[in-house]
Amino acid sequence: MSITWSLRPAVAEDVEPIAEMRAVVMRPDLERLGRFDEHRVRQRLRDHFAPEHTSVIETGGAFAGCVALRPAGDGLLLEHFYLAPEAQGCGLGSSVLRSLLDRADAEGSAVRLQVLVGSPARRLYERHGFAPEREDAVDVFMVREPRS
Repeated sequence: MSITWSLRPAVAEDVEPIAEMRAVVMRPDLERLGRFDEHRVRQRLRDHFAPEHTSVIETGGAFAGCVALRPAGDGLLLEHFYLAPEAQGCGLGSSVLRSLLDRADAEGSAVRLQVLVGSPARRLYERHGFAPEREDAVDVFMVREPRS
């Protein structure tokens, strides 16, 4: 199934809807790891929100998620990639990720990210060529080298 989506640049006013989505989407994995905190899950997003590197994902003109891709070291850092629960499982995440990776490949940039240990999102990233670099008790740090 193909879903129509678009990206728009984030603005400062997007921080609260994104923080709320982060809390909803990450809650099951954070609870499984014994690390869910109702306030901290939102505050971490607020503290690191950079609208200039963030895009809002829209489907049918409605807020469906967000993703940030920012310069970091010798490549790009993919972070804050959240999809509303009702937008998951329909290929939207793969489609958005493929678009971002095409851009990174055109620039010749490696892309790094971190995903919670045991998160189903890790399979999405592995399908798109990400490989683990290192892991700790909470996060798996992954990288995808540029494709030619």
